[in-house]
Amino acid sequence: MLMLRIPLTFFAIFTCFICFSQSEDVYNSLTIPLELKTKTDAVVRYDKKTVEVLDYDKILVRKKRIVTVFNKKGNRHTNTGQGYDNNTSIKKIEARIYDALGEEIKKVKERDFTDASAVSNISIYEDNRVKYLNYIPREYPYTIEYTSEVLHKNTAFFPGWFPVDDYYVGIEHAEYEIINSAGVELKSKKQNFEDYQIKKVSDHHYVIEDFKGMKYESYAPELRTLVPTYRVAMRKFNMIGVDGINNDWNDFGKWMYDRLLTGTDDIPQTTIDEVKQLTSGVDDKIERAKLVYKYMQDKTRYISIQVGIGGWKPMLASDVDKLGYADCKGLTNYTKALLEAVEVPSYYTVVYGGRNVRSIDSEFSAIEGNHVILCVPSEDQNIFLECTSQTSPFGFTAGFTDDRDVLLVKPEGGEIVHTKIYGADDSVQETTANIILDETGGFNADVDIITTGYQYQIHEGIENETARDQQLHYKDYWDNINDLNIDDIKIANDKEQVIYNESIKLSSTNYASKSGDRLIFQPNMFNKVTQIPTRYSERKFEFKIDRSFKDVDNFVIAIPEGFKLEAMSEGKELKTNFGTYKFKLESLGDNKIKYTRTYILNKGNYPKEDYKAFRNFRKQIVKNDKTKVVLIKV
Repeated sequence: MLMLRIPLTFFAIFTCFICFSQSEDVYNSLTIPLELKTKTDAVVRYDKKTVEVLDYDKILVRKKRIVTVFNKKGNRHTNTGQGYDNNTSIKKIEARIYDALGEEIKKVKERDFTDASAVSNISIYEDNRVKYLNYIPREYPYTIEYTSEVLHKNTAFFPGWFPVDDYYVGIEHAEYEIINSAGVELKSKKQNFEDYQIKKVSDHHYVIEDFKGMKYESYAPELRTLVPTYRVAMRKFNMIGVDGINNDWNDFGKWMYDRLLTGTDDIPQTTIDEVKQLTSGVDDKIERAKLVYKYMQDKTRYISIQVGIGGWKPMLASDVDKLGYADCKGLTNYTKALLEAVEVPSYYTVVYGGRNVRSIDSEFSAIEGNHVILCVPSEDQNIFLECTSQTSPFGFTAGFTDDRDVLLVKPEGGEIVHTKIYGADDSVQETTANIILDETGGFNADVDIITTGYQYQIHEGIENETARDQQLHYKDYWDNINDLNIDDIKIANDKEQVIYNESIKLSSTNYASKSGDRLIFQPNMFNKVTQIPTRYSERKFEFKIDRSFKDVDNFVIAIPEGFKLEAMSEGKELKTNFGTYKFKLESLGDNKIKYTRTYILNKGNYPKEDYKAFRNFRKQIVKNDKTKVVLIKV
């Protein structure tokens, strides 16, 4: 009777699975449909991930993946590796390698996999290891079949499904299935299924077939927002012996506070006395926080330490105080303890850190994030502190943790909030220059560059480089200038106001071109836009500008004796949804020309239909940044 209730489509799809898995053609590269292997680095012939839920604290994951690789770039798509630790045990792992015609050329058993510590170069200690296949092919194409079976006792990290994990990878057949024999309550979220014709076999069982590899497009949003994803989490889970409840972010945050943070924030009384003395007489809490933050920066340094509960539990604040180093979790927790000592509230905060803007999913609570920062609440807005940096200004987040949803871990539970957005007026680069042009086409110039916000983050750090590297930096920065000499460099980093000031004396013996009695030069010497976005005959995706900024340029150019102005543009102004651009040229008398320019770019997500207009906007900027002035000898 039960079988009568199963949809007929199930049998058709199930039969297809059996036929597909038994076919020997899956190893022969010649059988791949032409449309799947055209302009791709690899094709996934077959991929099946089965997650069997044995209990709320135990899951078994089986994988079988067959991939045909066409070139060197495709090697990384074989995914022939598996991490493990004391709570993740590999029951089976093996691989088989086939030539272009599907003939087996090598069988790789578990003992033949490379076993290494899963440690980054900056990590002092991690308790994770990885087994991976280190195969160097003699020729392309080749095919790898990889199978594994892994038992996980840590169920906080539930394996989801991300079948399209990169550009230029085709898929013949991939599927994902959860077998919940234990009846544990799960929650799930699917995204972008309808756009990729994902077939549903049953609850928690999905298939994608005959998918052509995606081509990368400039300014595309992050791949994960474009492709199908299926995320799953247990409502009751276990993280290495520590049980948790996860109905929503409030539950999850409270579990983190109670089970991961509580009892880790004790610091020695001598340190408490130090920070109290440091902040004595300072009534304003934010000013006290600034003093404590500087104290922490001077006393500690960052180093990765991935031990404890899945790398999520911070080391004891007392140990950080004694050792003077920790990872982002330990340093954030230590700073939090220091602030508590001077009665400044703060919250441990989980975030996705990175140059690309990525938010915690506010709608689906699960283990997320790759970084931890500290939130100091204030009346105006939350202030976020990067505790891993010895140089970052107080409350500065531009370029790494700005403009994204993050998780505050509070005693009463978790809360999703948004970090600071740096608008165009916050992220300004103002370049001023006084230039003396000579009769041979060379010049001498004094240039000042003042940056704030996101643009501060781009420039900050130059002062710490060697004199030679500073020279190389500016020569690369102004690579449009021939025969450039950097004569003097002065840099002032005002961390209190978060303003970066660069003063450079420079010269060139060959900038303006000579044509008979004329000198011809481009007045925008120091801040050109040179790149035009890639042209697409048919754009597939929307496009995204992550951050706004404003550039303001003011250059005064002294004309050489014996020359006068013959021709120059009056200027140009552009106004679009993506930003604005304006430049102006004017004669000041005394044989001087003034060039002014303002360029503003607006952050936002834009429809693909607007990409052509955006490209044209940038194209016009490139063109106008090359405008010329003509001088003639009197």
